[in-house]
Amino acid sequence: MKKLLLICSLAFVGMSFLTEKQLSSQSTEEGIQFQTLSLEDAKKQSLKSGKLIFIDAYASWCGPCKRMAATSFKNQEVGKVYNEQFINLKIDCEKDADGPELARMYKVKAYPTLLVIDGNGKLIKEVVGMQMEDGLLALANSLKKKK
Repeated sequence: MKKLLLICSLAFVGMSFLTEKQLSSQSTEEGIQFQTLSLEDAKKQSLKSGKLIFIDAYASWCGPCKRMAATSFKNQEVGKVYNEQFINLKIDCEKDADGPELARMYKVKAYPTLLVIDGNGKLIKEVVGMQMEDGLLALANSLKKKK
């Protein structure tokens, strides 16, 4: 009986470790990878790479912003498309260094506001309000066709 209990305990511990490892590897590979760049550095990178810049202009108190961060932005398919097609930034328009200037420059009036700009800072597309996965994919696909 003790051997059976020991075997079951070891199997349980082993499965727990495997599950944690699988979850941690999934969380680093899935979803949009937002970069920690200043807006100016992102523009320079955009000019060099030819990629557009996707900006999640948000506020820390915004419920729909939090929901997108926990759901839509973590979607594997969305992440694949956005990580390949864009330089991705999250900017808190009230707290981050570039935030108030970004909100003024692009006339952000509500959160979340999703902005797509080029390397010169020209606004290409703006979407206001929470987007589910299909809305984010439609946004990316609409810009891909224009290239």
